Amino acid sequence: MNKRITLDELKSYLWNSAVLLRTHIDAGSYKQYIFPLLFFKRISDVYDEECAAVLEEYGDEEALEFPENHRFVVPKGYHWRDVRSVADNVGVAIVNAFRAIERANAEQLQGVFGDGAWTNKNRLPDELLKNLIEHFSTLTLSIANCPEDELGQGYEYLIRKFADDSGHTAQEFYTNRTVVHLMTEMLKPESGESIYDPTSGSAGMLISAIAYLKAQGKEWRNVKIYGQEINALTSAIARMNLFLHGVKDFQIVNDDTLTNPAFIENNRLKTFDIVVANPPYSISQWNREAFAADKYGRNFLGTPPQGRADYAFFQHILKSLDPDTGRCAILFPHGVLFRNEESALREKLITSDLVECVIGLGANLFYNSPMEACIIICRTSKQPKRRGQILIINAVNEVTRKNAQSWLEDGHIKKIADAYENYAEIEGFSKVITVDDTAKNGYSLSIPLYVREVASEAAIDNRSVTECATSWVDRVFETRLAFEELKSLIVGEQDES
Repeated sequence: MNKRITLDELKSYLWNSAVLLRTHIDAGSYKQYIFPLLFFKRISDVYDEECAAVLEEYGDEEALEFPENHRFVVPKGYHWRDVRSVADNVGVAIVNAFRAIERANAEQLQGVFGDGAWTNKNRLPDELLKNLIEHFSTLTLSIANCPEDELGQGYEYLIRKFADDSGHTAQEFYTNRTVVHLMTEMLKPESGESIYDPTSGSAGMLISAIAYLKAQGKEWRNVKIYGQEINALTSAIARMNLFLHGVKDFQIVNDDTLTNPAFIENNRLKTFDIVVANPPYSISQWNREAFAADKYGRNFLGTPPQGRADYAFFQHILKSLDPDTGRCAILFPHGVLFRNEESALREKLITSDLVECVIGLGANLFYNSPMEACIIICRTSKQPKRRGQILIINAVNEVTRKNAQSWLEDGHIKKIADAYENYAEIEGFSKVITVDDTAKNGYSLSIPLYVREVASEAAIDNRSVTECATSWVDRVFETRLAFEELKSLIVGEQDES
């Protein structure tokens, strides 16, 4: 049945599938069941669409079996309609169909459907699964009805809704998309480039790069996409997300980036034109001892403290940059800019002249956390006039807040991106500093040390108490750093006298 689906219809269709699961499973587990069913339905409907096109062109039913006529093969007996016709043990039928499709498309789809507890009738009784299947059957998800870009938008909507609904699990697979758009806008991907995310989540950052090229009217099919994700379910979601956005040339690997980096060439880390990342915030459960003797040389700045792996991810990213074209944008908590326990690593980072720009963002841009975030942009080959310099942007106030969440509007993104593009100094907003300037401040990149907000009587602080408290803790760190610097100067003067 051909009927073009509007985006509003698609959003309602997708969210209502999740509503059916309420009271049966935890909100954090919705994605484990909704995404695979959606992908199964899409594969089946597109397969039917391709069959119709083959019959119309060749009039030969034997041609229906040729794999080259299909994006994905759906084996006989394992189509959506076959599962829909099952009355009992529906979960078993779903699992059998998933595994059959994975086997038939092993190179592309192995493991993509995940390992949800479909056969657990206490959690997912037959009646519930039948209701889910009947709900998904109300629309035909062919490409004619729902083009890849539109289905991709619907999928991203569902990812965002699950993030809103699932509490503390959100950050592992979802990064605030407005921040992602800003990062992409600043890196400006080009056709034919390679793009990598070492902590890819649901692949939102990688898809943003593709969307940027599409919006620019540039060829995007020749972009090579790479990602690694430690969570098996989330990596499966990433692969489904890329497929549903029409991306075909990609590799997403399920493994631990720090322990077992997936992309190796000639016993070295593979390098990329662009790296985008939102690494997990300050994890303490990681193999510091192995990293201290890393065979890929990812400890070239030093070994981070056990309690904070941020600079381990940072060094992995820097080692993954192409020596000529490499550039990265990384979303971090503000602490990486000034924490004492990482001061030696930060000094080596700054003096290496890889850091091109630091952008301080407002609070609540991480899910379920009031902390302020920052973006650090690095380049392996800076423009000559930018060498030895770092642009500091204080964009803490460039946010819109509502219901304890924050996001960047188009005007915010443009203001920040333009300041970076022009390497412009704007009073109270941005300043170009030198490596020597940071040395005078103990190699701290704390933004208030360099960019002070312009005082305004009309300014109103709308932050919550928690946000203010978090900001206060950050400022205590900065004050302590400044005190230590002052103390060392006084001691130095006394020694000289």
